[in-house]
Amino acid sequence: MPSKITKVAVIGTGVIGAGWIIRILAHNKKVIAFDKDLKQEKNLTKEIRRAWPFAKKLFNKKKLNLNKLKFVNKLEEAVREVDFIQECVTENYSLKTNLMHSIGKYAKPNAIISSSSSGLLPSRIYSKCNNPKRGMIGHPFNPVYILPGVEIVPGGKTQKSYINKAKSFYRSISMNPLMVKKELPGYLADRLQEALWREALHIVNEGYASTEDLDRAIEDGPGLRWSLMGVFLTYHLAGGKAGMKHMLEQFGPALKLPWTKLKAPTLTKKLSQRIIKGTKKQARGKSIEKISNLRDEYLVNLLKMRKKFETKLR
Repeated sequence: MPSKITKVAVIGTGVIGAGWIIRILAHNKKVIAFDKDLKQEKNLTKEIRRAWPFAKKLFNKKKLNLNKLKFVNKLEEAVREVDFIQECVTENYSLKTNLMHSIGKYAKPNAIISSSSSGLLPSRIYSKCNNPKRGMIGHPFNPVYILPGVEIVPGGKTQKSYINKAKSFYRSISMNPLMVKKELPGYLADRLQEALWREALHIVNEGYASTEDLDRAIEDGPGLRWSLMGVFLTYHLAGGKAGMKHMLEQFGPALKLPWTKLKAPTLTKKLSQRIIKGTKKQARGKSIEKISNLRDEYLVNLLKMRKKFETKLR
């Protein structure tokens, strides 16, 4: 059933906010973008024009209609007439809680409010919000205008009817909603990414590999498999004909071996410099914009190719 939501407010126009705006515009919906800083309108327009060729190719769109976008610097003006609000401000409980209080005051009583938080608890974020049953987390992945995943995390007071409406809206902009059954700090994907990140920091800190070595270890190995199937199905195949049963019997004992150090190392000045120097070397003089364009072109082509295979798998 198609979503009836056609007008959306995006609060905050940084990297994530801009990504949401591009994706929503690509699906011919109206967007009211809010940012306190009027100078951000110029930056937003620049980012939309940079990313549009990739969104256009992915969603088979002919042209960009910027008439569907309105930029405002007054919160009340942004939220008072919309049915869906996507908040994208800095990860900070105090900031988000106070902002949700204001949004709840100005928005329509039943307008859905979704936070792009990447790890904070919705019950706390919406603790001062009017009608918290319509509040939830809608955590996307960067670049939002390309990657289809969005984690929906309910708060203690979130009502199922609003979750269903949010799912319908996200599907209407070509996203694949993933439901987190109950609130959990860090949600799902970021907890998995954080575990990998912490282990990588230990390896670099102890001098076993460079940042480029570790990136190649993922790029040329697990990363290629993970783009089609995740950890569990990948390991199911590793068990041969008996699948996961044999895999657990064979590799289960390795869980007792000291292979990982999930407690993060201290981010010392020396470790920070090693990481900064390593990633700067990896960039090989290319600007952030140029690398972003390469990433986006790759992801669009990968997603288009993946469709041919995932329909056979799922």
